[in-house]
Amino acid sequence: MKEADPIFEILRQRLQGAQKLAVVGIGDELIPPDRPGMYAAREVRKENLPGVQVFCAGTVPESITGPLFRYQPGHVLFLDAADTGARPGTFTIIGQDQIPANLLSTHVLPLSVVMDYVSRESGADVTLIGIQPDLTLSEKGMSDENKAFLDRNLQLLSEVIRNRLALTARI
Repeated sequence: MKEADPIFEILRQRLQGAQKLAVVGIGDELIPPDRPGMYAAREVRKENLPGVQVFCAGTVPESITGPLFRYQPGHVLFLDAADTGARPGTFTIIGQDQIPANLLSTHVLPLSVVMDYVSRESGADVTLIGIQPDLTLSEKGMSDENKAFLDRNLQLLSEVIRNRLALTARI
C-alpha cells in the first residue's frame, strides 16, 4: 500500500528497528471528539502485531506507566485527539514542545509532562500522533466518510508498525 501523506515516512524512520513498541491510546470515550486515540489504539490491538503492546489509558495516561515500564519498550507511540484544523481522521506528529493549547485535553497531567516522564524513566523514544476529530458531529463522533479516512490512515499506521523490523533487516 503506497501512501501519499509524508507522516507515514516520518513514522517509518522513527519506528525503524524498535523491537518492542508500546501504543498508548488516550481519550475520553464518553466525549465523541475525544475518542479517536482510544479508537485507534483498539484498532491497532486487533491487528495483533508482533512486538507490540497496546495500552488503553483513557483520560489518565500516567496510570499506565507501571505496566508500560515493565514492558520495556524501545519506542512509545501515544495516540490522542488533537484539533489541528485538518480533515477529520488526519494524523499529525506533535512534538512534546509543540503540544498546542488547542489540543483536546481531558487529562489530569499535561500530556507533555507524561511523555517527558516516560522518556526519561524508560529510555524509550516517544512520539505523539494527534488525530483530528470531527468537531461538526459531536453526538455521532465522525461522518462515515471521515471514519473511512481515519480507518485508511489506521491501516497505513499498522503497515508501518508491522514493517518496522523488516526495515532494519534490509539496511
